[in-house]
Amino acid sequence: MSGDLKWNKILGAGLATVFVILVVREGTAFIYHNEAPEKMGYLVNAPEEAAGGAAEVVLPPDWGTVLPIADLAAGEAAFARCKSCHTVDAGGPNGIGPNLNGIAGRATASHAGFAYSDAMKAHAGTNPTWTLDELDLFITAPGRHVPGTKMSFAGIRDTATRVNLIAWLRSQGSAGMAIPAPDPARQPGAAPAAPVEGAEAAGAENGGQTGGAPVTGAAGQPTTAATPAAPPAATSPAPPNT
Repeated sequence: MSGDLKWNKILGAGLATVFVILVVREGTAFIYHNEAPEKMGYLVNAPEEAAGGAAEVVLPPDWGTVLPIADLAAGEAAFARCKSCHTVDAGGPNGIGPNLNGIAGRATASHAGFAYSDAMKAHAGTNPTWTLDELDLFITAPGRHVPGTKMSFAGIRDTATRVNLIAWLRSQGSAGMAIPAPDPARQPGAAPAAPVEGAEAAGAENGGQTGGAPVTGAAGQPTTAATPAAPPAATSPAPPNT
């Protein structure tokens, strides 16, 4: 008789446990009932593309204007996020990434002793020099500018931070790279210029920027003095028709 009572107690405890679980589940569903939203998702306030699907054109920095006034101290501070992979002192060792001394104006994928990715070697075939524009594009988003690069850094989206960083990198072994003259075509509101054949070579000779001629002189600062135009040559009247 006592054995039957034992099994009845066990069975009763099991049923009571199932009952409690069902009550808790149904009660929770009743208390925390969710209403379906009238509109699904979130509104993203993104500007629509212009007519014809044309994307907004972002002009590259006007190096002749921004480099002379760049904050080198801020650029050095921005380089702190690069120190885990790169050294910048002259003759410094390679790390996870190559030494960056003299990077501005240096041939792409050329630093001795560093094993560049196949993607960077291929990129060097079409972009043989680390011009100022190339540095800017790569630092903005390395993986987007050179798909397949070993550099896992996400990039720097802030233009002022990139300009300061590039200006500081130029001061680390690349000071001989001339600062380009200010280029009105790169000023805000200017229409983008059409690509010119041989622009890469011209940019390398112009401090990494196509457009105005490079600034020369010890200081490497742009000048604003204009040379007066020569007066038109006098022409003689045509002789009468005889």
